[in-house]
Amino acid sequence: MKKHLLRAGLGLAAITLLAPLLAACGEDEPKLVIYNAQHEPLLKALAPEFTKETGIEVELRNGKDLELSNQLVQEGDASPADVFLTENSPAMSQVEAAGLFQELPSDLVAPIPEQYRPRSGLWTGFVARSTVLVYNTDAIEESELPTSILDLAEPEWKDRLSFSPTGADFQAIVAGVLELEGEEATTAWLQGIKDNGKVYDGNNLVLEAVDSGEIEVGIVYHYYWERDRKENGDVSDNSAQHYFGNQDPGAFVSVSGAGVLASSDMKDEAEQFIEFLVNTAGQQILADSYALEYPLNPEVELEGVTKAFSDLQPPAVNVSDLDAEKVVDLMTEVGFL
Repeated sequence: MKKHLLRAGLGLAAITLLAPLLAACGEDEPKLVIYNAQHEPLLKALAPEFTKETGIEVELRNGKDLELSNQLVQEGDASPADVFLTENSPAMSQVEAAGLFQELPSDLVAPIPEQYRPRSGLWTGFVARSTVLVYNTDAIEESELPTSILDLAEPEWKDRLSFSPTGADFQAIVAGVLELEGEEATTAWLQGIKDNGKVYDGNNLVLEAVDSGEIEVGIVYHYYWERDRKENGDVSDNSAQHYFGNQDPGAFVSVSGAGVLASSDMKDEAEQFIEFLVNTAGQQILADSYALEYPLNPEVELEGVTKAFSDLQPPAVNVSDLDAEKVVDLMTEVGFL
C-alpha cells in the first residue's frame, strides 16, 4: 500500500514538474505579422532567410496593395500588422496619410537612395519596376513607336493599344502621370487611351495579346516580359520592350514600399526586418528571385535584364506625392473602374 502511494506520489510530482515545461513547449512564439502586397513567392523566399538570420518567426498575410491599405486604415490602432509591404507606393502614401506608420531610423534606411524614400521618413522603398511599352516585332518597328507615353492618346493609336487598368500596377503609372502633368492633362490622357485601347484583365494577358499579334503594343512593367523571356519565352518571343527616356511620364519607376506600423507590439523586430530588406543580404535575395524587380540598394544589381537600373531615365517624382485616391477618382470618372 505504501509502495503504491509512493509511486503515485512520485508520478504526480513528475507530472507537476513537467507541466510548466509542456506548457512552454505548447506556447507559440510571437510572430512578426506582415501585411504583404508584394509577390507572395518573393516573400516566401525572403522571410525564411530573415528568420534563419535573426530567429524571428514571420507570418505573412497576403493581399493586394489597396485592399490591404484600406484594411489597415479601417483597423487603425487595432491592426495586428507589424509591417506593411506593397508592390506600388500609392498604397503606402494612403497608410502614411492616415498616420499609421512609425518613423524609421535614418541610418536604417540609408542604403536606399533618398529619391526612393518619402520626405517624412515614415517608410522606405526597397525594389522598383520600370514602365515599358511592349510591342509586337512583326507588326511594328521600334522606330515607329512614340517618344512619350502621352502620345498613345493620339488618334493614330486607335485599336493598336492594350493595357490592364484595374490593377495597382497601372494605377501607379497613372499616379505618376498625374503628379507630372496635372489633373486636366491626366484626365484627357485617360480618355484618349480609353478611346484607343483594348482592356485586358491582367498584365500577363496584355503580354500574350501583343506577342500573338492580337494587338500591336501594350503598357506593362518590365518584369512581365523579362520573366517570361527567362522562363520559356512562350508569350515574349514575338515581342520586345520599348523604354521611354528623357524623364518622360512613360519612364516612370514605381517603388515598392515597406513600413512599420505605429501600433505594432514588435517594433524592434519589425525594424530588424526592414533593415534586412534594404541591406545587401536581403536585396541580393530579391535580385536573385523570380520577380526580376530592380533592387534599390546601389550595391546590388539585377543581372540578365534588357536594361540596367542605372541606365533608366525616370522622371523626378517623389514617392510621397503620388495620390492614390485621386487616381481612383479620375479612373472612375473616365469609366475604367
